[in-house]
Amino acid sequence: MKLLLENIRELVQIEDQPARWVAGEKMKTLQTIPNAYLLINNENIEDFGPMNQIGRIDIGCHNLMEMDCSGRLVLPSWCDSHTHLVYAGSREKEFTGRIRGLSYTEIAQAGGGILNSAALLHQTSEDELLLQARSRMKEIIRLGTGAVEIKSGYGLNPEDELKMLRVIRRLKMDSPLCIRSTFLGAHAVPERYKHHSSGYVDEIINEMIPVVAGEELADFIDVFCEEGWFSPEDTDRLLMAGLKYGLRPKIHAHEMGFSGGVEVGVKYNALSVDHLEYMGEEEITLLRKSETMATLLPGASFFLGMPYAPARRLIDAGLPVALASDFNPGSSPSGNMNLVGSLACLQLKMTPQEVVNAGTLNGAYAMGVSDCLGSIAKGKIANLFITHPIPNIDYLFYAYGSNLVETVILNGEVVQS
Repeated sequence: MKLLLENIRELVQIEDQPARWVAGEKMKTLQTIPNAYLLINNENIEDFGPMNQIGRIDIGCHNLMEMDCSGRLVLPSWCDSHTHLVYAGSREKEFTGRIRGLSYTEIAQAGGGILNSAALLHQTSEDELLLQARSRMKEIIRLGTGAVEIKSGYGLNPEDELKMLRVIRRLKMDSPLCIRSTFLGAHAVPERYKHHSSGYVDEIINEMIPVVAGEELADFIDVFCEEGWFSPEDTDRLLMAGLKYGLRPKIHAHEMGFSGGVEVGVKYNALSVDHLEYMGEEEITLLRKSETMATLLPGASFFLGMPYAPARRLIDAGLPVALASDFNPGSSPSGNMNLVGSLACLQLKMTPQEVVNAGTLNGAYAMGVSDCLGSIAKGKIANLFITHPIPNIDYLFYAYGSNLVETVILNGEVVQS
């Protein structure tokens, strides 16, 4: 089947020569075509261009569906490269605790935070976890996300970590989204290892990683490398063990302070280092010499009232930057990438063009799929969304309280309209 989108007000994020990412000054530039068409053949993008050139292609009329996109923008779907959307229940009591003045660290030290989610998850069946996760998946699809990375990390023991990863595998099988799975056993130190954190690192290395790899449950391995959680030395051991089983690293780093996570991430060629609210020149220089993506999560900073990552310094230093939602029950209970884009404009001082690059192509790189997703290019998978009638790309982030996504196309098929 072929799908022809006609009279597109503006076709956004096109590439003639597909790139892995966009960095530095080039992030300010967004290639678009006004008054455009786009032809999809089965699940792939076959052709696109100005409407006045549509006659040059052989569209054919057999099994052709046409959509008039007058007044509307068409963009590649968001690639959300950092989420924790498989979880049980919610943590609104911690939300009100923070309103009363408790810090994220204080809540964690009192048994809340990640440990609270781990207790809830332990009591929840795999089927119930799947039902809750499916609901969140439907929500992010409606908001324009077409690819998502999902982490474990609320199990904190072999049985429950594997339960989470099996839920993610089931989501991969029955969702139109492109999903990548990350093993994050090192998300927090469980109570049974409270005074012996190295013992939990040993458990992850000896009991969890071999099974995760043996059952092919994860694409990546992640570590929460922060003071009070896992040290650079712990992270080094965990990443080395993961690499032996073919799990490429992604790291939580520099959210609470200068944790050393960027250095370890670059050492092990991490696909991305995420958060980065605290960054110095040394860390920026390390990233500039690497192939590791700097991934920023402004939703967490907004929700926790914490500092925002220095996006302008990173981009002005020539780095590529990705944006992700950090969808999770404690520090960012939203997978709305349109809102993430608005926060990036307002708080990180990124331009709308930089935001689109960060949330599409660079996000795709940060989850290892930029060869097939993240831009409008011939041969790439047709994961797209069509906006309601709006004047330009700036308006998508200016109207921060509105869902301006009208139609969603995943794998070449309309899944939301």
